[in-house]
Amino acid sequence: MKKLLTAALFTALAAGGLTSAAQAADDVTLQLKWVTQAQFAGYYVAAAKGYYTEEGLNVTILPGGPDVAPTQVIAGGGADVVVDWMPSALAAREKGLALVNIAQPFKSSGMMLTCLKESGVATPADFADKTLGVWFGGNEYPFLNWMNKLGLKTDGSAGGVTVLKQGFNVDPLLQKQAACISTMTYNEYWQVIDAGVKPEDLVTFKYEDEGVATLEDGLYVMEDKLADPAFEDKMVRFVRASMKGWKYAEGNTDEAAQIVLDNDATGAQTIEHQKRMMAEIAKLTAGSNGALDEADYKRTVAALMSGGSDPVITKEPVGAWTHAVTDKALQ
Repeated sequence: MKKLLTAALFTALAAGGLTSAAQAADDVTLQLKWVTQAQFAGYYVAAAKGYYTEEGLNVTILPGGPDVAPTQVIAGGGADVVVDWMPSALAAREKGLALVNIAQPFKSSGMMLTCLKESGVATPADFADKTLGVWFGGNEYPFLNWMNKLGLKTDGSAGGVTVLKQGFNVDPLLQKQAACISTMTYNEYWQVIDAGVKPEDLVTFKYEDEGVATLEDGLYVMEDKLADPAFEDKMVRFVRASMKGWKYAEGNTDEAAQIVLDNDATGAQTIEHQKRMMAEIAKLTAGSNGALDEADYKRTVAALMSGGSDPVITKEPVGAWTHAVTDKALQ
């Protein structure tokens, strides 16, 4: 994948070479969970505003995509830090990949199911015997946990639900292949609206409102690397600059959206969509200073362990998060 170098380049030159400050810059590679969009605005803003440079960092931001799993990238040494959802990270940790949450810029979940009202779904009890679109690649864990809590099997048997492995689009709903599909408050829901479906013809179920929300878009590193004081120091500076970027993005959503668009090499995004997305993202990062709220963590773990006979994780994780980085970054 083509790497996008988004950190501001040092421009000061000295006697035909880079300054000693530039030479001292520490490289950090960040792997995003998805493509370049306002979901990751804080990192692009931190780069564009020079916050990483101020911390002596040279940050490379790698966009994700449908064929990119952050856990696999970091396991293979392709990134120093990744953006991932906690269900995916904890499931990977239980399987032996020692990921540690070092910061949690997102306070709230944007995940929901969006349903066509004509399908007959008015409450979660109506999911039975319906086809529901679900993202996989680690994104399925909150959904599976929810269905388990509702007592609904996901194997397509009578009285349960049929799971449609959803691509990263809204076609199954538009084509009426599914009664409901997975959407984010800041992205796919609006794709449905933009396709001509009226809000009053939809029923939405936010995971936050249903009490099954889990933490999204945290920052994760490998546990063994974090044991190195030099690496921890890099992460302290990275988190400090990133949170400065996030808070700037929250307060300047239109400017942040434009910065994101400027970094999109695909040309597939529009400024209107990014502005709307950034306004919604700001609602999810609001209230977070970057430090993981232990109560939110415990709620996520409880949700992932309460999946009946097939929970996402089978035991409470040990060492899956730390305040060591944010305690120093927020000083």
